[in-house]
Amino acid sequence: MNTISSIIATLSTEEKKSFINYLKSKNKRNDTKNIELFRAIDSSTNHKDLDVKIYGKSAKGAYHALCKRLHDNLIDFIATKSFETETSEEMEIFKLLLASRIFFEQKQYKIALKTIKKAELKAKTFDLFSVLHEIHYTKIQYAHVDPNTTLASLIQDLKENQTLLRQEENLNLFYANIQKELSQNSNNISLIIKESLKAFEISVTNDLTFRSLFKILDITNKAANVTQNFHSLLSFVEKTYQQIDSKEQLTDKHLFYHIQILYYVANSYFRNKDFTASYTYLKQMEIQMLKQQEKYYKRFLPQLKLLQVLNDNYTGEAKKAIISLEDFNYNQFKDQTTYVLDLKLTQVVFYFQQSRFKESLRLLNELHHSDVWYTEKAGTLWVIRKNLTEILLHIELDHLDLVTSRMKSFRKKHRSYLMDNNENRVLEFLSLATSFYFNSYTIKTEAFLLKIEHSLIQNNPDQEDIFVMSFYAWLKAKVLQLDLYKTTLQVVHQPQKDSPST
Repeated sequence: MNTISSIIATLSTEEKKSFINYLKSKNKRNDTKNIELFRAIDSSTNHKDLDVKIYGKSAKGAYHALCKRLHDNLIDFIATKSFETETSEEMEIFKLLLASRIFFEQKQYKIALKTIKKAELKAKTFDLFSVLHEIHYTKIQYAHVDPNTTLASLIQDLKENQTLLRQEENLNLFYANIQKELSQNSNNISLIIKESLKAFEISVTNDLTFRSLFKILDITNKAANVTQNFHSLLSFVEKTYQQIDSKEQLTDKHLFYHIQILYYVANSYFRNKDFTASYTYLKQMEIQMLKQQEKYYKRFLPQLKLLQVLNDNYTGEAKKAIISLEDFNYNQFKDQTTYVLDLKLTQVVFYFQQSRFKESLRLLNELHHSDVWYTEKAGTLWVIRKNLTEILLHIELDHLDLVTSRMKSFRKKHRSYLMDNNENRVLEFLSLATSFYFNSYTIKTEAFLLKIEHSLIQNNPDQEDIFVMSFYAWLKAKVLQLDLYKTTLQVVHQPQKDSPST
């Protein structure tokens, strides 16, 4: 039951309607209960005694058989729908390869050779080495019917492609290894990336394919997000992008990868507080999104918007950023849950920084799903930021009971994760925030500010993460009774370590 419920949760509203029509077309009898079961599972989280609800009596055997058929139908529907909508270059090349093999078997050699040559050219264009491997094997198999080539040249092509295929396999191993290290809460992720590249014989040079460079930046971005250490990885990101930039003639052929890469680079510069560079890459990103009749514009708009408003907010354009979020049509992007949630939480934070606390809490309360659901959709760090922001809002609104209960709940839920990931600063921040809230009249300002800075700011300002500095700015503004947004900008843009006396 849990499996079926999880599968249904992946479907959009339109896909659910299509699936019901799909079941109707398959049902040969009017008394089939599969649509009724589907609707019952989709509409409720309480799946107890569904057999009684559907059959009017206890019928465990028939019910389990019905569940199995519904499960199989869901899998078949999703797979069929995927094939129907699949328009990728790889699928087109596979079709050409399969067609050429049929022509070879039917001894239509001229059309077979023409078709497989077309498949080979397309596969080379998009660096699809596994497909090329199959193409080379087929060409070698029928080398005797091709008067325009030699077996030796075909074998050489096969060997050269095998080298490239091995390189891509090594990259997949590198990717998997970094994912494993991230899941095991490894500390020095920049060193792990360096050692993993060496272990799997990967060198960030012009020899790497566009897709390979994308994969490297993808895992680097994930590592930086998990460790909150964008500074130590920035030089690696810059070096990797230089290799991508040198492949300018291929960017349109790899447009999806190119747009996502530009986002990763822009995000790295933003997190390192180089807003000028981040804006530059965002402009490039938007230009690429407009290409090929805006093929990927909608797909990447939430990501683009997120970084645009963040850059605006932290360069003094908070009003512009907030208006942009208020005008954003979230309903158009229900299939991009992660970035939609990022945008909504960002709007909550921007209201908060403008001391619009009631509006901020109202918007936060609209995020009414469970933490388990949000963790699945947006990740643990997102949930931690949401819960932490909620505590700060209750502090600002002087909701004493809620501050106490939310703080206790936060520690219970997240303490182990934060300790395991060496994010003790979050727990220290929470202690400092609640300590000031409950004891503000007895705290000595100068000494307390020194304690705040010592606990939260562990790097030079140009190396510290922008979101860590934002939390520090809130505490500083609270202690010194300063304007929160102005203090945030001052802390983020400071040229050197902030002094408690300022």
